[in-house]
Amino acid sequence: MENKKEFDAVIVGGSYAGLSAAMTLGRSLRSVLIIDSGKPCNLQTPHSHNFITQDGATPRAIFEKAKAQVLEYPTVKFIDDSVISVSKILNRFKIVTQLKQEVKAKKILFTTGVNDIMPNLKGFAECWGISVLHCPYCHGYEVAKQNLGIIANGETAFDLCKLIQHWSDKLTLFTNGKSELTIEQLNLIKKLKIEIIEKEIEELIHKNGILESLSFIDGTKIVLDAIFSRVPFKQHCEIPITMGCQTTEQGHITVDFSQKTNIDGVFCAGDNTSPFRTVSLASSSGTKAGAFINMELLNEELNQI
Repeated sequence: MENKKEFDAVIVGGSYAGLSAAMTLGRSLRSVLIIDSGKPCNLQTPHSHNFITQDGATPRAIFEKAKAQVLEYPTVKFIDDSVISVSKILNRFKIVTQLKQEVKAKKILFTTGVNDIMPNLKGFAECWGISVLHCPYCHGYEVAKQNLGIIANGETAFDLCKLIQHWSDKLTLFTNGKSELTIEQLNLIKKLKIEIIEKEIEELIHKNGILESLSFIDGTKIVLDAIFSRVPFKQHCEIPITMGCQTTEQGHITVDFSQKTNIDGVFCAGDNTSPFRTVSLASSSGTKAGAFINMELLNEELNQI
């Protein structure tokens, strides 16, 4: 790290949002350190879609190309490490890493994403991001018109039925137990010709994450090509919350238009702030955060003249 111990900005998390912010700041001649633990939530997703110029590329390939381009800017540095603590002393942030490195920064940006919490269903986690999907805009085209399923119940099931029915007319809802849908919701789902199966699921049968069928506790099976589902999540990094950053009811970190939190000097961008989990939106929020961090630094510098 060339012994540099103070930066204009430290970015915690070096995926799409973090790298986009770093590029913006690097092009603004700012000294930047990216600290990344190498644990993206889309680690096993084979292809990324709905991102122009990169449609169908692997998430890893996009990351590697972006990282190489960002590090062409001489003021941007990247280390493989994990941040374990952040404290503010006067107008500087002190960042300590797992490998016992200590640096200071005028501004800090968390682009640390979220961790999905897998349900207790055999095979679900192994298929997640491959044939068990969360976003039709990212993956719906590839499975359109196939035998699709939804694993959900209640309001989530109703929302997914309305959304996914556009991609296939061969769609089945699996509530994995007694339905929690209202009469009104049931009526609309029936009008959409979506079958509802309330049997308890035993296992998602797959080969290397590619779904083959669902098996039920009663011993029956149904052949499927893909499943859509939503799972709960938690913040991948709790440090912004321990610092006092506010969160939404859903658990995302609250930011304003500039990606700034309620804590002065602390910014967040990417999946940790938004339910819209796409590469393009993560990248755009990072770009915006980088621009506003630079503007805040400029204003502070001008005030010192």
